[in-house]
Amino acid sequence: MKRRDFLKLAATASLAGCSERLPWQAPPLNIHMPGMVLGHRLRDRLPTPNPTRERTVEVAILGSGVAGLFAGWRLAQAGFKDFCLLGGPEPFGNAAGSVAGGIACPTGAHYLPLPSMESTHVREMLAEFGVLRGDPHSLRPEYDERALVHAPDERLFIDGVWQEGLVPQQGVSTADQGQIQRFFAEIARLREARGKDGRRAFVIPLALSSADPAFTALAAETFAVWLSRQGFTAAPLRWYVDYCCRDDYGAGIEQVSAWAGLHYFASRGGHAANAEDGAVLTWPDGLQSLAQGLRTRIGAERGVEGMALRVREHKAGVEVLCFDAAKNEAFTLHAKRVIVAMPLHVAAHVVENLADFGFDKARDLPASASWLVSNFLLNRFPDETDPLQPLAWDNVVYGGKGLGWIVATHQWIRQAKPAQTVFTAYHALDNMPPQAMRAWLTNARPDELLALAQSDLKSAYGRGFARHAQQVDITVRGHAMATPTPGFLARPGIAALRAADRRIQFAHADLSGLSVFEEAAWWGEQAARRILGACRT
Repeated sequence: MKRRDFLKLAATASLAGCSERLPWQAPPLNIHMPGMVLGHRLRDRLPTPNPTRERTVEVAILGSGVAGLFAGWRLAQAGFKDFCLLGGPEPFGNAAGSVAGGIACPTGAHYLPLPSMESTHVREMLAEFGVLRGDPHSLRPEYDERALVHAPDERLFIDGVWQEGLVPQQGVSTADQGQIQRFFAEIARLREARGKDGRRAFVIPLALSSADPAFTALAAETFAVWLSRQGFTAAPLRWYVDYCCRDDYGAGIEQVSAWAGLHYFASRGGHAANAEDGAVLTWPDGLQSLAQGLRTRIGAERGVEGMALRVREHKAGVEVLCFDAAKNEAFTLHAKRVIVAMPLHVAAHVVENLADFGFDKARDLPASASWLVSNFLLNRFPDETDPLQPLAWDNVVYGGKGLGWIVATHQWIRQAKPAQTVFTAYHALDNMPPQAMRAWLTNARPDELLALAQSDLKSAYGRGFARHAQQVDITVRGHAMATPTPGFLARPGIAALRAADRRIQFAHADLSGLSVFEEAAWWGEQAARRILGACRT
């Protein structure tokens, strides 16, 4: 297949993906670029058919990622019925999952840390789903054992051998070990630190963190600069901290602000009666299990296929021009209120007169990182070199190009390993500026994407790993998540959108600048509560 022909095929594939048998021994490869074609159509303002139908509702939620789903769930839970949920270009967004060879696997985020007391909204959701058992407001509730990550949970491939846990230990000098211990002692101090306003310095959701300048000033410098100022120069420590930032923010310590870097470590405070602190919740298909649970409780009758092209506020309500790509059909939604639950780089093209809300795209739009999420369907488990460090749920290569891989069948409860499994490899693409990286992804050959996707796996298992792969599905996310770069806490336009209480509400993790489940859910919760409050008055 010629390069030109492949790019043409990729441009029309969208959610369905494209398949191409590569030369020699490579497995069948599917490339998925969810939302890219429709997003570029929106960006380039391509013509759209005239609307052929209309629908009128009290409230329209635009986007079915975590923020939109959570807003819809909260409305439905309160007995509010007159609303609809517009699916957008990819149902569930960064919480999406898939199936390979009959095995459920993630194509987006794959775990949820135990929610702390401040994340009451998430605890209440988990209680309704039966994942959290008992009182969601108790300090140490019990969680469903099937959702708590099973042991062994983490391992690191370093100096040619596996070690338990991801903090480097193998071959680490005594001096470097001392720095690692001192770093975690500082994190323990910051976890309990409070500002002059009485709030904890670092909390999830971010909006409940202390506003004391003694802490927020840390957002003005990079995490790398802060680490150096504190004397944290040990290479193993800096690799680990960089890995954690790339894992949550899509960029490393040279790009991420010190406040965000410390927030990653100091904000988590969830506990469980039946799990150790630091445990996480996970499912074979990642967070799609939670997203699907929210969608089910909203009700299929409230779902609308399509994406918003234009949102226009007027005196009587809001008019939304929508496009259903599957039918190549445009239609109009009329609502008294709208929740814009989409990434801000999309909302900037969709919401007319966004500047009237106080948002300046050039000043306020956060940078966004690109990701690859690659699912390898294997006909057998690769041979492990060390029986004392068996395959874990999360497997990471020290100094690798990616963020390691998780095992989709790890949570299965059975006496023996299944015949097949799926390894899901993650890559945060931060080795060039975001715009340049998106341009590279648009033009990259399938074999280039595959080489990157399996780089860490080959480091651990050798070149023979590819022989076990029956199929590879690579999901390319050009705008996967907002990156909390220096200054991200002080964007006035973001603060304006958070506070907006007009006919148009905003709800997305971009309002926090941290692309994590609890943050997206928080803003969905806030938008829903405002609407419920307005309906009661």
